[in-house]
Amino acid sequence: MQDHFIDKIIEKNQSIYLIGIGGISMSGIASILLDKGFKVSGSDMQENDLILKLRNAGCKINIGHNSENISDDVGLIVYTAAIRSDNEEIKQGAKKNIPMINRAEFLGMLTKRYNKCVTISGTHGKTTTTSMFSYVMIHNELDPTILLGGELSIIDGNFKIGKSEYLLMEACEYKESFLNFSTDIGVILNIDKDHLDYYRDLDHIKSTFKKYIENISDDGCLIVCGDDENIKDILKYAKCKIISYGINNGDVKAVNIRKELDKTVFDVSYKDKYYEDVEISALGDHNILNSLSTIAFTFMMDLDFLKTKKALKEFKLPKKRFEIKGKKDNITLIEDYAHHPTEIRATISTAKSITKNDIFCFFQPHTYSRTLALFDEFSKCFDGVDELILLDIYAAREKDPGNINSKELGDKIRSYGQKCYNAKDFDDALSYARGKIKDGDLFLTIGAGNVGNLCDMFIKS
Repeated sequence: MQDHFIDKIIEKNQSIYLIGIGGISMSGIASILLDKGFKVSGSDMQENDLILKLRNAGCKINIGHNSENISDDVGLIVYTAAIRSDNEEIKQGAKKNIPMINRAEFLGMLTKRYNKCVTISGTHGKTTTTSMFSYVMIHNELDPTILLGGELSIIDGNFKIGKSEYLLMEACEYKESFLNFSTDIGVILNIDKDHLDYYRDLDHIKSTFKKYIENISDDGCLIVCGDDENIKDILKYAKCKIISYGINNGDVKAVNIRKELDKTVFDVSYKDKYYEDVEISALGDHNILNSLSTIAFTFMMDLDFLKTKKALKEFKLPKKRFEIKGKKDNITLIEDYAHHPTEIRATISTAKSITKNDIFCFFQPHTYSRTLALFDEFSKCFDGVDELILLDIYAAREKDPGNINSKELGDKIRSYGQKCYNAKDFDDALSYARGKIKDGDLFLTIGAGNVGNLCDMFIKS
């Protein structure tokens, strides 16, 4: 593509270097660039399956961030929000006067290449909802390019190269990243307190979503959850068409909801018409709302409702979203990505709906800043689990500030009468559980770090 925006930055035979290339988003970007014929290289701190796929596609990847990795043929550096200014590769890039851009800015440039950019925003549920949109758009033959924050069976991974004018992607609010995007069709699932290492408070978060709304093209549309009070406060700033959805409020409503062991069925009400028997295999009210956003999209874009209905029936959750990892000794093992108190409550509620036996929950808090900012909320969100095994905080992009740890959180949780064991490490967590967990119980890991590895360890042990 000679007119691709990157051609204006790099010269022929130069490569694009991605720092943090093994991440779920960056690996998708790398794959799209490779498909467009660009030379791509990069680095990350450890090996993973996504890196292996990229290597097999011809991408050179270094493990570890070292200045010597920035070779003379690098014409552009793209880096994630987790990369600090003292990173050796960033410093070497600056020394060599190589153009550098962060991931969000790069994605913003990419969005300008598509006439219909669909971005899915919200504090919770972005990956699941973007996955649902993927099914719906594919079944309606829109052939979108897709960038996903998880791995999905229908696209065999975390990205899809489409040939149409549609781009579908998640729009993360962290550090106002989504304000870089040129959005034609915007979705807001919910607004809640999170990322308080960057945002001052809920009002600051809402003001950023207000800017997201203002960024949507005037001839575009906005799809919002009518049940979310925080969204209602900022809708007046929209210049485009709006369609809302909800269980209690909205233009598109779920009615006559029937919850079964492995699926949810409901009817849809829209403009005095009823559409019967929409079925999703995902459980929980939050997933009813997620699916309603795709139905609102169907009505807004005048798509085939029957194709959307079929897509939702066939929909399978992405990996790590209430993913059943297997069974051992009649114990069901489930991994879930929830890392915010609101998400944790929804996950536990879903777990309770599928079992009458005990739930052993292994929780790994994600980042020190989130644990500290939402300390009280975390201490009260585990009602319903019979045993809580608490792991150390997963640092992710942060360094230990020394003012918060899992022992303090465990003490607070125990003060409310909740059974909670502070595990020293993964082996200690499994040893504690093995002495108590019994036939028919549920083994549930919760967190956005590597806590899901416990499922594999338990199965193999």
